[in-house]
Amino acid sequence: MNSCWVTFLDDEMSDFKVSVCSKDSSTLISPSFAIFSDNCDDPLVSFLSLKAFSSSSHLTESYSPAQLNWRMGTGGWSPEDSNAQQWLQMDLGNRVEITAVATQGRYGSSDWVTSYHLMFSDTGHNWQQYKQEDSIWTFVGNMNADSVVHHKLLHPVRARFVRFVPLEWNPNGKIGMRVEVYGCSYKSDVADFDGRSSLLYRFNQKTMSTLKDVISLRFKSIQGDGVLFHGEGQRGDHITLELLKGRLALYLKLDDSNARLSNIAPSAILGSLLDDQHWHSVLLERVGKQANFTVDRNTQHFHTKSETDALDIDYELSFGGIPVPSKPGTFLKKNFHGCIENLYYNGVNIIDLAKRRKHQIYSVGNVTFSCSEPQIVPITFVNSRRSYLLLRGNPQIDGLSVSFQFRTWNKDGLLLSTELSEGSGTLLLILEGGTLRLLIKKVARHRTDILTGSALNDGLWHSVSINARRNRVTLTLDNDAASPASETSWLQIYSGNSYYFGGCPDNHTDSQCLNPTKAFQGCMRLIFIDNQPKDLISVQQGSLGNFSDLHIDLCSIKDRCLPNYCEHGGHCAQSWSTFYCNCSDTGYTGATCHDSIYEQSCEMYRHRGNTAGFFYVDSDGSGPLEPLKVYCNITEDKIWMTVQHNNTELTRVQGSNPKKPYAMTLNYGGSMDQLEALIDGSEHCEQEVAYHCRRSRLLNTPDGVPFTWWIGRANERHPYWGGSVPGVQQCGCGLEESCLDIQYFCNCDADTDEWTNDTGVLSFKDHLPVTQIIITDTNRSNSEAAWRIGPLRCYGDRHFWNAVSFSTEASYLYFPTFHGEFSADISFFFKTTALSGVFIENLGIKDFIRLEMSSPSEVTFAIDVGNGPVELLVQSPFPLNDNQWHFIQAERNLKETSLQVDNLPRSMRESTEEGHFRLQLNSQLFIGGTSSRQKGFLGCIRSLHLNGLKVDLEERAKMTSGVRPGCPGHCSSYGSNCHNGGKCVEKHSGYSCDCTNSPYEGPFCQKEISALFDSGTSVTYMFQDPYSVTKNTRLSSSAIYRDTAPSKETITLSFVTAQAPSLLLFLNFSSQNFLALLLSKNGSLQIRNGVSKEETHVLTTSTENLANRRVHQLKISREGPELSVQVDQQLFSYNFSPETEFLAVRSLILGKVTETLGLDPEVAGANTLGFVGCLSSVQYNHIPPLKAALRHASIAPVTVQGALTESSCGSMLDSPVDAVTTVHSTSDPFGKTDEREPLTNAVRSDSAVIGGIIAVVAFITFCVIGIVTRFLYQHKQSHLTNHMKEKEYPENLDSSFRNEIDLQNTANECKREYFI
Repeated sequence: MNSCWVTFLDDEMSDFKVSVCSKDSSTLISPSFAIFSDNCDDPLVSFLSLKAFSSSSHLTESYSPAQLNWRMGTGGWSPEDSNAQQWLQMDLGNRVEITAVATQGRYGSSDWVTSYHLMFSDTGHNWQQYKQEDSIWTFVGNMNADSVVHHKLLHPVRARFVRFVPLEWNPNGKIGMRVEVYGCSYKSDVADFDGRSSLLYRFNQKTMSTLKDVISLRFKSIQGDGVLFHGEGQRGDHITLELLKGRLALYLKLDDSNARLSNIAPSAILGSLLDDQHWHSVLLERVGKQANFTVDRNTQHFHTKSETDALDIDYELSFGGIPVPSKPGTFLKKNFHGCIENLYYNGVNIIDLAKRRKHQIYSVGNVTFSCSEPQIVPITFVNSRRSYLLLRGNPQIDGLSVSFQFRTWNKDGLLLSTELSEGSGTLLLILEGGTLRLLIKKVARHRTDILTGSALNDGLWHSVSINARRNRVTLTLDNDAASPASETSWLQIYSGNSYYFGGCPDNHTDSQCLNPTKAFQGCMRLIFIDNQPKDLISVQQGSLGNFSDLHIDLCSIKDRCLPNYCEHGGHCAQSWSTFYCNCSDTGYTGATCHDSIYEQSCEMYRHRGNTAGFFYVDSDGSGPLEPLKVYCNITEDKIWMTVQHNNTELTRVQGSNPKKPYAMTLNYGGSMDQLEALIDGSEHCEQEVAYHCRRSRLLNTPDGVPFTWWIGRANERHPYWGGSVPGVQQCGCGLEESCLDIQYFCNCDADTDEWTNDTGVLSFKDHLPVTQIIITDTNRSNSEAAWRIGPLRCYGDRHFWNAVSFSTEASYLYFPTFHGEFSADISFFFKTTALSGVFIENLGIKDFIRLEMSSPSEVTFAIDVGNGPVELLVQSPFPLNDNQWHFIQAERNLKETSLQVDNLPRSMRESTEEGHFRLQLNSQLFIGGTSSRQKGFLGCIRSLHLNGLKVDLEERAKMTSGVRPGCPGHCSSYGSNCHNGGKCVEKHSGYSCDCTNSPYEGPFCQKEISALFDSGTSVTYMFQDPYSVTKNTRLSSSAIYRDTAPSKETITLSFVTAQAPSLLLFLNFSSQNFLALLLSKNGSLQIRNGVSKEETHVLTTSTENLANRRVHQLKISREGPELSVQVDQQLFSYNFSPETEFLAVRSLILGKVTETLGLDPEVAGANTLGFVGCLSSVQYNHIPPLKAALRHASIAPVTVQGALTESSCGSMLDSPVDAVTTVHSTSDPFGKTDEREPLTNAVRSDSAVIGGIIAVVAFITFCVIGIVTRFLYQHKQSHLTNHMKEKEYPENLDSSFRNEIDLQNTANECKREYFI
C-alpha cells in the first residue's frame, strides 16, 4: 500500500501580531499558542462503531464502515448520487483535539475524491468550515482508490463532530471515501452564563496592584453584547472586556479618576461576527502602560495614556457581568450570555476554583459547568443569482405571519416573495440600499409600500416579522433592540401557499416568484411561518420544501475587513464577496490605498516639470511613513528642500544658569522617522545656527564645560557649533582661526561687553535635525543672548539617479528576500538595446515573482501566490530597446495585479477572493538576472523601489563583477525637457539644462526674463568682442564681429505696452545700415530696414493696434533674402532683392537709442518717446541681450541707461497699480530675513532703540536728498540734450499705466538711494 504525507508550513502564526499592528508597537510577551502536542496524533476513527457514522446518503441500503483501510462490504462510503451536496460525518464521542486527517478511495473501485472541505462542530449542528490563510481550505484528495493521503492541520481543531465534504472526484467513477482523523483527548474547564449570572474572584487584600497582567480565555455566544470581565479601583483604574455588536471592546485605564466606563472610548476593539456560537480565543498581556490584545489570530498593540504603570483593582474581579454592590441580581451593563472555558487570570484558573467551590470565588445567579448549546440551524445563501429556499405555508388563511432573522453585507437583495391567495397580490420583502422595504402589489389596485431601518447590511443579526391580521399589516424590525417604530398599513390579504426566501428559481415565471432585485446573499435562521418553526434539517434531507445553492446548518459569513487590508488609514467597506477601500483624505490611492499620490523628493517633482513651491514629500512612497509638507526651491544648480520648524525667529534669552537652564524644543510638523527618511535620502543637509551674545559664553572653549549645546535626532547632546565638525568643541571661527580673540574657539567665549555672534552651518547628516537647544549662561550682570536655528535644508536625491549597468547576461545583483505578503509594488527605470532579459526574480517553494522584457516591445509580470501563475503583458507600439529610459511599475495586492509601462495603457487582473493570497518567498532577490543565470538583462536599471523602500544599486554594484555603478546617457531621454534653446548637459547623477544661449532661465529654461522700460531706458549690446555669460567661455557662445552677416538670423521677443509710436528694438549694422522694430502711430508693427542714407525698406505687418496692454510675441527670421515675420499667430513673408547686402551687427539696442546714428524720421520720432512698457524673452540668434543686462551686466558687453526694473510682463495684466506685493526670497521661502544681529525690539537696549530711530531718520533724509539730486541732474541733462523739460506721454497712453510707471520709477530711485 502506497502512502504519502502533505505538510503545511506554519507560516500563518509568524504574522500573528502583524495583522492589526500599530506603528508604535512594543515588544511584549508574544502570544504563543502551541500548534499541537507532539504526541497528539492518535487515530480517532478506527475504533468507532457503525453508529458513529452518518452521511447525506449512501450507495446501499445498509451502512458500511468508512475507516481507513476498510475492505469489507462496500469497502467504504459512497453516496447514492455523486454531487456537491454529499457529505460523510462521524461523531468522535467527545470534544477532542484534531491535528490531522487522511483519506482513501473506496476499496476495489474507481471511486475516489480528488478534493474536499472539512467541517467541524461541537453539537452536530452549526458547522464551522476549516480555514487556512483566512480562506476556506481545499484539501487535495486521492489519485486512486488505495493510496493514503495525509494532511497535517496547520491549526489544531477542537470539536466532537467531523464532516468531509467532497468537491471533486474521479471523472470516470463516483465519490468514494475511507477516512481517518488523528488527534488526542481535550480537557477544559467550562462555565455557562445565562445572561443573569457572574463569577466574582475576590482578592485576599483590599486592593490588588499589578504591574503585569495576563488574562486568557475562550468563549462562544449567540448574543452580540455582554460583559466578559470587569474590575475597577477607587482611583479610577479599571479594566473591562465587553462584547459589543459582535466585536470585543477592551477598556483599560490606570489612573483616570474622572472617567466613567459609560463615557470613555475603548482602548482597543478587535474581532467581528463573534456571536456565531463558535469558540473564540482571547489573550490580554500588559506590562506597565504597554499592552497586547489578541482575539483569535489578530493582535493589536497599544499604550495606555497614564502616569503610572500599576493597575489597582479593589476587592474583586467579576466575570460574566458587572454586579451592582448592595443590589443582588442587578448589573450595570448587559451580562454575557454563553460559555467560557479555560479562564485564567495571572495564572489562576478561575473556573476550576468555582467548580471546587473555593472561598475566593463567589457565584452570582445560575452558573453551570457544562456548555448548553441552543439548537439553532442557520442557512447561507451563497449565490447572488441562483440561491433560494422554498417553504410551504397554509394557504387562504385570513392573514399572514412570517418571521426570521438575517445577516448580510450586501445592500440589496430579495428576502421574501410570496403569491397571496384570493387575488390579494404579491408580497415582497426587499433589502434596498440597506433599508427594509415591504411591498404588496395588487393586480388592478393600488400597492402598499412600507420602509423601515437603515444600514442593515452591517453584518449583524436582524430580526424581522410580518403580521397581517384583521385588515392590518405590521412590519417589525429588531424588536429586541432600539429600532424604529413599527410601520402599519390597512390592507386585506390572504396567505399564500409558497414562500420563497432569498431568491427565485430559474423558472420563476412558472413558480409565481417575483424578484425585482438580485438574490439575497447572507444568512438566515429561526424561520417561522404561521407561527410554526421550520425544520431546516428536514429541508437538507429533502423531506421539506426545496432549495438551491444553500449551505444548510452553517452561516459562512466572513468579515473581509478584518484584518483591514486598506492601508494608510483607508476605510474598508464590503459586500458579501469582496471588500472596497475608500482612500479619501489619506494621500494614497489604488485598490488598497497602497500608492502614494505624492513624489518621494523635490528632485522627482523637478523631473515632473514642477517649479518652486510647497509640496508634500512621501519619502518611503507606499511605506508606512506619512507625507511631510516641505518647500521645494527648484533652481538651476541645486534643488533645495526646506522643512520649517516652529521657531525660526531670533529669540532672546535672559536669566538662565546651569541649575535653571533655558530649553526650547523644535517641532518640524512630522515625526522623527519622517525627518530621518528625508535626510537619509538627500545628498546634503544643513541647518544654520546663530548665537548672538553679550557676556554670554557659548561652548566655554578652549577646554571648559559647554554652556550651550543642542540635541540632535538620536536625542544626543552635541557640544559643537555651526561651521565645526562632530567631536570638535569649537565654532566655525575656531576651525578657520578667525575668532575675535585667538585664545578662544568661539567669538562668544571671549565674554565681551559688546554684541558679537557665532553663526555657521551644521551639516553632519547623522546628527540632524536640531530638535532642542539648551542655554545656561545668561544670568550674570548685563548678560543676554539671542539664538536662531534656521529650517532644515537639503538638496539632492541619493536614489532617483541611483543606477547600475549590466554588461553580461550572467551578471546580476542579489539582495535579501522581498517581503510583500499582502501587497507588493516594484518600480524602476530601465534602458537597453537587448532583445530580452529578466529585470527581477524572487522565488519561493511554490510562489514566485518575475518581471522581464520578453521581446523588444513587450514587458511581462508573472506572479504566483499558490493559486497558479498570473501573467500580465504590456505591449508597446514602439520598441523598448531604443536605449532610452522607460519606466515600469508593477503592483500586486489582495484586490488586483497590475503592470504599467511608461504612459501605455495599464494591464490589470482582479485577484480571486478565495484560496491563497499571501505571497511567500524565501530565496534571494535577483536584480538583472535569475537564479539559473539565464536570460539575464543587458542594460541599465535605475531608481529601484520595492514597496516604497529605495534600493541602493550602486553600492551593491561596487562589489559585484559584471555590474558597474552608474549609467551615462540621460540627455538622450530627457534632453527634450530643456526648452527655449536650452542645452541638456550630462551629469553623473542626472542632467541639467544649460540656459546660456536661451533668453529664459530656470531648471528647464522656461522662466522668462523680462523688464520694465520707461521712456529713457536704453539697453545697448555690443558685438565687437567675444563674450560668454558663463565662466566656461566657449567659442560657440560668443559673438565675434565680422563684416559679413550670417546667412540666417533670428530675432524673438515679447512685449507689453500702451504707447504708440514706440521703438522696440534697433539693430545697428553701420552708420547708415540698420533694422528697427517699432510700433507706428496706429499701433501696427513696422519693420524698417535702412540699406543706405537714401533708401529704407519698410514692412508693415499688421494693421492691428498692438499697443493694447496685452502680451504679444514677435519672431523675425531671415534666411538669405527671405524674411518671415510672425506676430502672435499671424505669419507674414517678404523677399529682399538679390542685390541686397547683409552686414554683421555691431550693436543691438532695446528701448531708446541714445547714440547719434542718423535715424530716419519715423525711427527718430518713435525714439523720441523711447519704449514704455515691458520686454521679455529677447534673443538675437544665440545672444539674449536682456538676460545679459539683468544677469551678467558686469562681464557682458552691455550698457544700461535709465531705469531698468526686472518684472513679469504677465503680472502687469492682472495686478492693480496700487497693489502691494510681498515677494519672498527663493533662498528663504518663508519670508524670514537672515538676521546676523539680534532683532532690535527683542534684544537691543534703549540706547540701541534710539540708534535705530536715528538710522531710520538718516535713511529718509538720504532718500529725499537722492530724489532731489536725481531730479536736478535730470533737469540739467534735459537742457544739455535739448530734450523735453518734463516727461511727456503720447495722448493714447492710458493714465493708469502712466501712474504705474511713475510709481515704479519713484520706488526704484528710493531703492537705489537706499543702497547708496
